[in-house]
Amino acid sequence: MHSRHVDGLVIRPLRTGDTATVLALFDRLGAESRRRRFGLAETRLSDAELELLSRVDGRHHVLVAYVPGDSSPAGIARLVRDGDAAEVAFEVADMHQGRGIGAALAEALAADARAAGISELHATVAADNARSLSLLRRTTRRLRATWDGGERHVVAALE
Repeated sequence: MHSRHVDGLVIRPLRTGDTATVLALFDRLGAESRRRRFGLAETRLSDAELELLSRVDGRHHVLVAYVPGDSSPAGIARLVRDGDAAEVAFEVADMHQGRGIGAALAEALAADARAAGISELHATVAADNARSLSLLRRTTRRLRATWDGGERHVVAALE
């Protein structure tokens, strides 16, 4: 798969084992963004977490977004396939949040999922993470969310 240009962004697939890109984005996340994405305000990723987050293979698909004039990643979107469904997650650098990067990544990831025969996207979202829920709403007309403590379990049906 090649790079694509979407709304002024360059979106490209992550190369497997590209830990430098994963770390560069992680370093651009503030404590609150890290808490919402990882459940904790982690200050560093373990070697095992880094290996998992930089894995790309038949089950793991990762897209990276860049804004013009910035060589560091602005956002990352991941999916892990499980049959005809996939778990998804998104991260957008604090300085780029609210600028449509997450939406562009969500739409590109959903398009790739549809092309791969995936019919549902699943996510676990912190209760106060309205932006992630909004990203998933953009991918479908049918979104189902259930509550479990301080988290929402979300299923987005892909048409």
